[in-house]
Parts: sequence; structure tokens; C-alpha cells
Amino acid sequence: MATVAVRRWTRDEYDRMVDAGILGPDDRVELVDGEIVIMTPQKSRHAAAIQMAIRALRPVFGDAFDVRSQMPLALAPASEPEPDIAIVAGSPADFIDAHPSTAVLIVEVADSSLTFDRLTKAAVYARAGITDYWLVNLVDRVVEVRRDPQPSTTAPVEWRFASVRTLRAGEIISPLARPDAGVAVTDLLP
Repeated sequence: MATVAVRRWTRDEYDRMVDAGILGPDDRVELVDGEIVIMTPQKSRHAAAIQMAIRALRPVFGDAFDVRSQMPLALAPASEPEPDIAIVAGSPADFIDAHPSTAVLIVEVADSSLTFDRLTKAAVYARAGITDYWLVNLVDRVVEVRRDPQPSTTAPVEWRFASVRTLRAGEIISPLARPDAGVAVTDLLP
């Protein structure tokens, strides 16, 4: 059986497509592991969950961190995802000339993208050394907390999170970057 070759893109090529107007603001896409992925339209619950998470996380992280929503992260030469929320050290002024290349916490909200966020995006985030990845699972009404990125021979892009905990309403999550603070799972679920 013949295999099909897939053309993978680099961040530089992706950025040139944006600069040339090939990809514009109305093209809801992101670069994930060399593939240009179309982001699904947001339903109202998805949008509400993003806003709820921003509201819950801003006071936890304060002014020393930037709470970014659906903005690029330059994670690797072939990955520039736009997570629903990325908490990065610093202020917006620190990223005038380049997108941040890491985050202390990434939060994705998932309904129709649940499998992609669990497998592909989780592996990309693990490979990039993101130590704290929360998946607000709207399907099962839980928050899946992924930590401890490690190489893997079975996961996509050969990385995974060794620790995966599922938290429900009534439980509290403490971000690794702010272990003294807690976020109620209820505050993340619409």
C-alpha cells in the first residue's frame, strides 16, 4: 500500500502566508505540528467557558502575568497554536516584537474538538515543555488537568503528559505556577 506524503509547514512559512494576505484575520486557523488546522466556530457555551476561565484566572496570576485569549504561542519551528487561554510571564508590552514561546498554564475549552485537544494538542504542548495544561471538557462537564510532560513512543508527536487528573464541580485546582492559589472547577464550567 502506498503512503501519502503530507506537506508540513514551518512557523516562518505560516507567518509569511499571513504577511502576504493568503491567511487573514477571518481565516480561523492555527499551525499545529506543521499542519494548518481550521478552528471550529465557537458555540455560546464554549465562548462563555473561555470568559469564565479568564475571569477566574486573572486574579490568581495578577499583574506579573499576561492572561492571553486565542493568541499565538511560538512553541516550536512547526507549531504556533492559539490556545483558548495561555498564561505567560510578563506583560503585553513584552510581546510586541515576537509571540511568547512558552506559558506557565494553557487552558483549552473543548466540545467538538475534545479528541484533538486531548491527543494532538496535548502532545504538542507536552513536547514544548508546558508543565500545566487544563482541558475544560464541556462534553463530560469536568476539567482534565495534565502535568509532567514526558517523551512517549505511543503518543502523537511522541510526547504525552504522565499525570492526568479529572476534576469535577466542587473540587479546586491550584496552578503549578501559583500553588498557593486555588481555582474552583465550578468557576470554569458554564
